[in-house]
Amino acid sequence: MLITKRHLSRRTVLKGIGVTAALPLLDAMIPAVTAQAKTAASGKVRLAAIEMVHGAAGSTAYGMKMNMWSPAATGRDFDLSPGALAPLESVRQHITIVSNTDLRQAEAFTTPEIGGDHFRASAVFLTQAHPKQTMGSDVRAGISLDQLYARHVGNDTPIPSMQLCIEPVDQAGGCEYNYSCVYTDSISWADEHTPLPMIRDPRTVFDQLFGVGATKEERAQRRREDRSILDGLMESVGRLKAQVGSADKARLDDYLTDVREIERRIQKVEEYNSSGQERELPGAPIGVPDSYEEHVKLMFDLQALAFGNDITRVFAFKMSRDVSGRVFPATGVTTGFHNASHHNSREDRIRDFNKINKYHVSLLPHFIERLKRMPEGNGTVLDNTLVIYGSPMGDPNVHNHKRCPLLFAGHAGGTLKGGLHIRTADGTPMANAYLDVLHKMGLDDKSFGDSTGTIDLNAVQPTTAAL
Repeated sequence: MLITKRHLSRRTVLKGIGVTAALPLLDAMIPAVTAQAKTAASGKVRLAAIEMVHGAAGSTAYGMKMNMWSPAATGRDFDLSPGALAPLESVRQHITIVSNTDLRQAEAFTTPEIGGDHFRASAVFLTQAHPKQTMGSDVRAGISLDQLYARHVGNDTPIPSMQLCIEPVDQAGGCEYNYSCVYTDSISWADEHTPLPMIRDPRTVFDQLFGVGATKEERAQRRREDRSILDGLMESVGRLKAQVGSADKARLDDYLTDVREIERRIQKVEEYNSSGQERELPGAPIGVPDSYEEHVKLMFDLQALAFGNDITRVFAFKMSRDVSGRVFPATGVTTGFHNASHHNSREDRIRDFNKINKYHVSLLPHFIERLKRMPEGNGTVLDNTLVIYGSPMGDPNVHNHKRCPLLFAGHAGGTLKGGLHIRTADGTPMANAYLDVLHKMGLDDKSFGDSTGTIDLNAVQPTTAAL
């Protein structure tokens, strides 16, 4: 159906007392006159790049034998049940597993760098560049994949990109082995000298995505009075509804309902954390849940809502921090994360570490399914999203960076088919997979990091057993 050539600016916001709120992408914001233009305007690929530290049990000799990460078979007829990827069975048609890639840039290049793998690896995950060993301000790595893409699409949305995390990442100064803590703290680099800060507090993420303009004191007062960020916006909402069609009115109502639902969850966390009851994370910001799972899912829901309403198209998400000692009770393993990763090649301890890997992976379907439930054009937001999940380490017991866990989810605007396991040749750089991803998202870079070529992420290999 034709729509008017007169359109609202994509930068239009709702305005209320002391606050402004970003809007979802509405039909009325699209200047073209046909439904086909809507598909083109809303079909830009979203990118969520997710890092998990400490490698995987499946990167050990025993773990490979037992298929604790990579399935035994390549191609489409793979079995996820033996390993950490079993929770992805319900979304297997949307995932592409790439096994056996290496991250050489995270290895020690000189004698003084030996032993510092934990303190440089995160800086390599998305940059595929070797960090300069320094504890000063002269840090250097490379532009990260998410920021390369943000340069390409960031001007089309109210927020070019956002960087999120779960663990504390505010350790200023130097860490161990003469590495600046910024290498450990961030996975996102605007350029080779500029690591971007990660946001841990869901409240801060919420305010940046959906409402700005209020002072710190006004936000605190609103929390004390249990008021919504939307309370002062209804007059502005009413004026906007008078300018748009019925489909946009329904979309706006759905958007405001979703924003309010997430806000209520954050308010509930803040209420508990300010109640005086003993916290498991006493030093965490007031908006951070004590529950790891609740925190991760809240961050996933914030990303999904932002993607679905085109507030931003780029997220980097750091789900843990190297040498974290956090215990995950849901796994049944009582050993802290870092200590569990140093399993001394004991089979029983490798199995315990695999339980932690499986638990982390089990949180991904929440995000994937939510994106899948969001309609867009003739498909879903998941069809127009690319999720990267992996680790810059292989076998953490020996701090190597071989056979690093890596998978993709979503279909990147139809360029990634999914439902596939690809096993690369020994020594293949992870950067080769990233270069193909960049091409699938519309960039024409000839190389990335230490790439030696590309991996065709749609190539169906002959079904083979693991070597």
